[in-house]
Amino acid sequence: MVLTENSALIFRLRGVLEFSCQLDSSDETQGQSAIRKSFQALRSRVSSESLVFSVCNSAVLLWPNKGLQSTAEHLTEGTPCRDIQQRTEAEDGGSKKSKRKRDAGPSVVNLKLLLEVTASGDSRALSLCREAKQQHSVRMPLCVDCVFSASGQDSLGSVCSFLVGALCGQLSDMEAVVLKYRKGSSLLVPQPFHFQLPESSGLVTVIYPAGVLDSQLLTVREELHGKYGLPSDRPYFRRANAFHFPDEAYKDGYLRNPHIYLNAPNVEEAMVSVVRGVYSYHHYMQDRVDDNGWGCAYRSLQTICSWFQQQGYTDRAVPTHTEIQQALVDVGDKEPRFVGSRQWIGSIEVQAVLNQLLEVTSKILFVSRGSELASKGRELANHFETVGTPIMIGGGVLAHTILGVAWSETSGDIRFLILDPHYTGGEDLQIITDKGWCGWKGPEFWDQHAYYNLCLPQTPKTI
Repeated sequence: MVLTENSALIFRLRGVLEFSCQLDSSDETQGQSAIRKSFQALRSRVSSESLVFSVCNSAVLLWPNKGLQSTAEHLTEGTPCRDIQQRTEAEDGGSKKSKRKRDAGPSVVNLKLLLEVTASGDSRALSLCREAKQQHSVRMPLCVDCVFSASGQDSLGSVCSFLVGALCGQLSDMEAVVLKYRKGSSLLVPQPFHFQLPESSGLVTVIYPAGVLDSQLLTVREELHGKYGLPSDRPYFRRANAFHFPDEAYKDGYLRNPHIYLNAPNVEEAMVSVVRGVYSYHHYMQDRVDDNGWGCAYRSLQTICSWFQQQGYTDRAVPTHTEIQQALVDVGDKEPRFVGSRQWIGSIEVQAVLNQLLEVTSKILFVSRGSELASKGRELANHFETVGTPIMIGGGVLAHTILGVAWSETSGDIRFLILDPHYTGGEDLQIITDKGWCGWKGPEFWDQHAYYNLCLPQTPKTI
């Protein structure tokens, strides 16, 4: 699927198909052939008239291989696909309308894959035969997940036709993965992942074998980077890079990227440079930890760690306060009694923890007075344009996270995009953006007379 900026809808087809075959463990060629035949049988089934698409949150059923028959009389092959979205919203009573301030992505129309269990036509008597042969019976569920990006004017027939083709193609890709990683009668379950590539490359679906770590798939990622002309200095195809559909909530409960719902600041001739990728907003009082008044730098560090995790640089979970403190003890920066305390940390400690836990190096930018931060536009803009990580800034008794800058080279005017870890409320995007817990701030935001240290994490060159 190719996802463009003009795309208004994503049609997403999901379902479970049962793969089954008989493997002769003593005959490698027979085993390969049996797997291929089983996948071919599945492709034949989804290409048959028994294939049905159930439109989620509605009573509509579609038969894509029957000239697009439908339970809704007005839906035909030439019907604009936006009619499906409008119908689901109407039947759902509007409850699925976004509660966000503005839509941050295309709408998703979810379809469920079904297969009719009975077929029309003359019934024929069954023919049974018995074969005495030792074989290994293999069954596994195949969770298919196909996507198509469409404008509202695209015909429903073209959307369904593409999804059927994508379904057959995905089964072929799954077949290749199963054969590649097969060990005798042991087969790994193939899993689809969708990836949003930069610029106009769009969304790409890749099949990975379950149970094989990202570290063992380096050769596969190298081939993908070469195929799509991607640089080899950052991950694009790790599982953590998988596209997150805008209609799905994150299971951990943290907000992602609240800054994308903000308007750009009004700075004449300014270049706006912001964090690249996805991060989680960590702040006071989360995770059942009462760190109000002392944990702001810990929370800023957690936000930074979440960025490295969600960009695929590390598999390590975001560290807790205790794990952060233990890391500082392990590197010799703190005494053992520091663990479990409510002592503050600053930018230098953040740098040490990133290096200890994630093997991430950082640059430290020092300013002797807060008033000097207004003159750091070029350095900060360059960081976000070339590296793209969140920045932790500590000064006096406060720590914040800088997510971007709007800076005019002509006038020197500057605004800072701040994520404030001192917020103590719930994960309410409206409050967080309206009340300025995530927002653009002028130079007066900083204590003009306090010194500040900025920790600028650097990204490892890896895929």
